[in-house]
Amino acid sequence: MSEQAKLEIGGKVYQLPIVVGTEDEHAVDISKLRQESGYITLDDGYSNTGSCSSAITFIDGEKGILRYRGIPIEELAEKSTFIESAYLLIYGHLPTSLELRRFSDLLTQNEMLHEDMKFHFEGFPPNAHPMAILSSMINAASCFHPRLMEGYQPGNFEVQSARLLSKVRTIAAFAYRKSHGLPIIYPKPIYKYTSNFLHMMFSEPYEDYNLKPEVVRALDLIFLLHADHEQNCSTSTVRMIASSRANLFACAAGGVCALWGPLHGGANQAVIEMLEQIHREGDDGSKFIEAAKDKKSGRKLMGFGHRVYKNYDPRAKIIKQQCDKILESLHINDPLLDIAKKLEEAALHDSYFVERKLYPNVDFYSGIIMRAIGIPIEMFTVIFAIGRMPGWIANYKEIMDEATTRIYRPRQVYVGPTERHYLPIEKRTKNA
Repeated sequence: MSEQAKLEIGGKVYQLPIVVGTEDEHAVDISKLRQESGYITLDDGYSNTGSCSSAITFIDGEKGILRYRGIPIEELAEKSTFIESAYLLIYGHLPTSLELRRFSDLLTQNEMLHEDMKFHFEGFPPNAHPMAILSSMINAASCFHPRLMEGYQPGNFEVQSARLLSKVRTIAAFAYRKSHGLPIIYPKPIYKYTSNFLHMMFSEPYEDYNLKPEVVRALDLIFLLHADHEQNCSTSTVRMIASSRANLFACAAGGVCALWGPLHGGANQAVIEMLEQIHREGDDGSKFIEAAKDKKSGRKLMGFGHRVYKNYDPRAKIIKQQCDKILESLHINDPLLDIAKKLEEAALHDSYFVERKLYPNVDFYSGIIMRAIGIPIEMFTVIFAIGRMPGWIANYKEIMDEATTRIYRPRQVYVGPTERHYLPIEKRTKNA
């Protein structure tokens, strides 16, 4: 007999099965608790609630471990590419040469947008946020592919997933060009995924962007490190929508909206905003560091520490090396980057931050890299969305492939008024 937990309520004992994951994670299965006892659990923010069983990504926040389909993120960052890692996440295994070629060809075949979509871009005001455009245009793109509306079909999924992963970078680049009043630059089949995105972002009609290998590698690494991160806010949103059997593009558009929140995808943007504030105040970072140690000051180090990782963010170790390389190779003279180095030095060596394990996280370094290569701050969260797309697609597929999946329907503990009755308007008082 498998191990069970016991819950006693009102003198009655309920047996709750213990579920053990492949990495020895233990969970109490309460799926039949309400049915058997009439009680539910209350877990504000779901911090202690497992919403699903998943075989995609494993995180151990105490030990600083992140693995995609069992492969350590350190190995993938050193040896893989974003597209190869995307295939791994979506399909569960590293692709063969033939599989990778086929997937890459599908990305190339689906990189263009329907020409009529240009009229949709023209409908947005000049100051529209790229995340608003991205979410809207992902949904709009689905209208040009009627087979999406037929629901999930395993035989069509490879094309649909490649279509979304390819078009999202085209939409993102077009959104950037639109917001800056620049002419649209179309993708080129000769370029690989990340190079093509940079081409569409920064080329001019009369001159292609100079694709420096170190810049392409840095952005590809940012995409790879953000490709999935277990059941975060946006991924959980994608799974919630997918449980209703909505199409892939609709689920991804919902993920974009969740990611847009400043407490989720806006963290790397907050890092640059913090550095700009420090610079405006004429500080080199020293005063800000001291203020951050005082809880009453209201100053907070953005891009330091992590809700999941109680040790060092494993992605930060990887991206720090790339950050150092690109700043050296580009010879950039930027006062904000000097301030960033000052903050990093303090966080890694000052006992106040070390004891509290407030180490720089992936958002800190990715924000610095994106600023260094010329990506504007309003595009930071869009870059995050492109990177996270494989994880969303993988989670969508996992839900659709699970025959027993039911529509997600969390419960609540109601704390509003008890039963009362309708009053005609002439009898109502202000508080009635």
